[in-house]
Amino acid sequence: MTTASIGNSFITINPPELRFQFELEQQTFCDLKVSNKTEYFVAFKVKTTSPKKYFVRPNTGVIHPWDSCIIRVTLQAQQEYPPNMQCKDKFLIQTTTLDSNTDVDDLPPDTFNKDSGKLTEELKLRVVYVSPNSPQGSTSDDTKYSAQKLDTYSSQTLQQLKEEIDAAARETRQLQQELDMLKRRRNSRSDSGFSFTFAMFVGLIGILFGFLLKLSLSSPPTQ
Repeated sequence: MTTASIGNSFITINPPELRFQFELEQQTFCDLKVSNKTEYFVAFKVKTTSPKKYFVRPNTGVIHPWDSCIIRVTLQAQQEYPPNMQCKDKFLIQTTTLDSNTDVDDLPPDTFNKDSGKLTEELKLRVVYVSPNSPQGSTSDDTKYSAQKLDTYSSQTLQQLKEEIDAAARETRQLQQELDMLKRRRNSRSDSGFSFTFAMFVGLIGILFGFLLKLSLSSPPTQ
C-alpha cells in the first residue's frame, strides 16, 4: 500500500496534509516525516498563518543527505469548535540546500531569503480537522457526504415505512371485509337453523295430534 506524500526538488513530506483529531480543551498533534532525497544538506523552516495556535518542533533544521527527520506540530487546546469543522490555517515549509562549509548548527539569517540568489523551494500544507466521533476520523467533507447519505437513507426509510403502513392498512381492510362476510354467513345460518327447528316442531305436533285423533276415532264406543 502506497502512502501519499508531497515533495519538491529537495524533500518529500508524509503525510501531505496536517490532520488533527479535534477535541475541545485538548491538545493534539500531527507528525510530519520530512525526507531529504538529495546528496546535499537541506535546510528547512516551518511557517504557519496561525502561529499562536500551533507549536512546531523543530521549526527549523538541517537534514543530512538521504536522511529524514520528524516535525511534530501540536494544536493548542481550543475553547470552541470551528464553523462546520473547517480550518483555513496553512503551513509553509521552505527548503534550500547548504554549502559544504556552512555551519549547520548556526544557520545564517538569509538562509531562506530568495533575494540571496540561492535556490529556495516552498511547500504548502493545509490543515484538516478530524471528527473525534469516528475512530478513523471524518473530515468536514466526509461529514457533508455522511449527512447527504443519511438524508438519502432517511428518505428511503420513510418511503419504505409509508409503503409498509399502506400495505398494513390494505390488509386490515381486507380482514375487516372477511370478518363482516363471516358474520353475515353466521347470521344467515342461525336464521335457517331456527326456521328448520320450528318447522320440525310444528310437524311433530301435527303428527302427534293426527295420531291422537285417529286413535280416538278408532276406539269402540263405550256401553
